[in-house]
Amino acid sequence: MSSSRRAWIVAASVGAMEALKDQIGLCRWDYPLRCLAQHTKNNMRSYSQAKKLSSSLIAKSEKAEQSEESLRKVMYLSCWVQIN
Repeated sequence: MSSSRRAWIVAASVGAMEALKDQIGLCRWDYPLRCLAQHTKNNMRSYSQAKKLSSSLIAKSEKAEQSEESLRKVMYLSCWVQIN
């Protein structure tokens, strides 16, 4: 198939699609579909941010527990040394 024939097929396809869009109102769906895509994108971004935040809070919580345990050991050993 020659390149000019392909170009005509593409042009005809685009023309037919534009005619269908005008005829059956596909343009009316363009805005709601874009809004839906944007909404989904924003929610996924919010979900990933929340996931990162919760994982950082868990890490901080674990670090706080470790530090509390270390302090408890130091206090215990300090009291034990003073008794002996």
